[in-house]
Amino acid sequence: MSETVRAIEDPIETYEKILEHEDKDTQAVAVGIDKMVKGVGHVVMWANVLLIGAIVAQVLFRYLLNQNFPKLDEIQWHFYGLVTMVGISYALVTDSHVRVDILHLQLSRRAQRIIEVLGILTLVAPFLYLMIDQGWDYFYESWRVSERSSSPTGLPGRWAFKAIIPISFVLLSFAALARLIHDVHALFVAGSDERQGKDLRLILWALVSFAVVAFALTFLVHTTEEKLVIAMFLTFIALLFTGFPVAWVLAGTGVLYCGIAYLFDNGMMNWTGLEETLIGLDYLSLGAVVNRVYATMSNAVLVALPMFIFMGLMLDESGVAEKLMTSMQRLFGRTRGGLAITVTMIGIILAASTGIIGASVVLLGVLALPSMVEQKYSPLLGTGVVAASGTLGILIPPSIMLVIMADQMALSVGDLFMAAMLPGMLIGFLYLTYIFGISYLKPSVAPAPEGAVRPDWAAVKDVLVAVLPTLGLILAVLGSIFAGITTPTEASGIGAIGATVLALGYRKLTLQKLINVLKSTFNTTAYIFAIFLGATVFSYVLRELGGDQLIEDMILGTGFGPNGTVIVILAIVFLLGFVLDWIEITLIVLPLMRPIINALGLDIPGYGVVDEAALVWFVILVAVTLQTSFLTPPVGFALFYLKGVCPPEIKLGHIYKGVVPFVLLQLTGLALVFFMPWLATWLPSVAY
Repeated sequence: MSETVRAIEDPIETYEKILEHEDKDTQAVAVGIDKMVKGVGHVVMWANVLLIGAIVAQVLFRYLLNQNFPKLDEIQWHFYGLVTMVGISYALVTDSHVRVDILHLQLSRRAQRIIEVLGILTLVAPFLYLMIDQGWDYFYESWRVSERSSSPTGLPGRWAFKAIIPISFVLLSFAALARLIHDVHALFVAGSDERQGKDLRLILWALVSFAVVAFALTFLVHTTEEKLVIAMFLTFIALLFTGFPVAWVLAGTGVLYCGIAYLFDNGMMNWTGLEETLIGLDYLSLGAVVNRVYATMSNAVLVALPMFIFMGLMLDESGVAEKLMTSMQRLFGRTRGGLAITVTMIGIILAASTGIIGASVVLLGVLALPSMVEQKYSPLLGTGVVAASGTLGILIPPSIMLVIMADQMALSVGDLFMAAMLPGMLIGFLYLTYIFGISYLKPSVAPAPEGAVRPDWAAVKDVLVAVLPTLGLILAVLGSIFAGITTPTEASGIGAIGATVLALGYRKLTLQKLINVLKSTFNTTAYIFAIFLGATVFSYVLRELGGDQLIEDMILGTGFGPNGTVIVILAIVFLLGFVLDWIEITLIVLPLMRPIINALGLDIPGYGVVDEAALVWFVILVAVTLQTSFLTPPVGFALFYLKGVCPPEIKLGHIYKGVVPFVLLQLTGLALVFFMPWLATWLPSVAY
């Protein structure tokens, strides 16, 4: 029988075969795109190694040959721009972007796919079109005039660097298309297992609740622009709870409200009963964000980000923490609460050498929690100590949060690093004091281990052997910054190469481990940079709508005086920390506070040396407040990092209750820095 006859006699079967064939072809296209994006990423991630080499070479040339090469400086941020812009596509295909999972994890896989499809089409696609179109014009104009470096001895062909913008967003479009194909295909052919979990009604109820709150709050302001500002911010928070990646929620919300503002400008929203506006936002004016993206790509301060991340991840691979845990347990073996003390001490050392919260919490959890369970520690104390100690890295330098804060507030990274040292150590001391106290007041929560031997000089020697190399690396990084020998960016490169040497010395470094570190560095830097991109669009539109002025007027209008106003701001940041990550707060909220703090006329001692002492003090207060955001549900990332590695007998409820005393200790530290500003400003003045 011929194929034609078969098709006529059994059309349904033939149609199903055609669909199956098309599905395979469609999936092959998506898989091919994934492989292409990952392949590009696996090549580009090695630029981090070249970046380390360029930084170290610059330092060597300056001190050995007394030569300075502007070309090397520019090469550094060229590598940084390449890694970050290509990395956002890699992070998308590997699903590594930051999202708020509190509701998202409860949804069925089918519901998650529907959200992703809608998010890509309504939030990501308009943003990508804007960046490709305007990015091409931006590059073409640079190429047309043969733009080169502003420095006579800099690199030629600046247009080649600017070409990264449209090219990387085209690559990101392919990555988004691949995810779209995967999701749409799965929606039509996936089995019943994808329907297990809650459906979209959970998200719809959350969105309706936010809509009601937004509608109610708009009555507190009068002008159309102010109503749009409130609606825009609440739309952003509401969309976060869908579980769509934070970066694209920021970018998409910015583009959406630019369009709404344009409609209001042109009298197309009269049916709402609101007045017309004269904001001036349109497609071309929004294209100005391309220049801001370029400024972020070429930011010499932010070059330190991937280097500090690489340094922390490499130290985790080197086995430093395991050596510290083994040796310190021998030293504090007979002390009641000795294991908790050991975890806190290691947390402080890791904080001063890594600054990677996820890695520190997971590492401490894996190393310490099983032993704590075996020694019959209270699950509340054990989980609280691990989670809190792991978060110290966000405050104690070298902290990537402080690097970003310095950039956003136009302050010296070195000033903030020095200013954070005493508050960070103070909070670590508060942790240790609490552990000593609770261990002796309630012996049952931290019993002394059975059969522990008295520590001897051999134990002390083991601790010194484990600690001194790490302390040497910390001294090389922070000491070179504080002494003015290197810039923070140069110190980050030295830290990266130093951590690699340490891993080699411990015989822990293999090619596969190096590749793993590079991949993790690539991913982590990329999702932070993606949030930078989204925040750039969001904050630009927010400012054009008058959001900064509205927030300034509302806060200054409280009438609480300078100190009261600072307390109000810190309370807002603390509450936002329950629903937002520190990156969004740092990039969106913190820059809005600079004019407010300057207007308060705070008399903070700078000892005649520290410029803008009030801002330095305020930023450290915000940094301490944001450290609590890692421990406060529902978005406390340290809690979820820890839950992923907990022994099965430890429940999420134990973790939530266990972190409460440590959140209170952090707030105590915050109060001490508030009432004693010298804790933040004295060390920078001494260093100068």
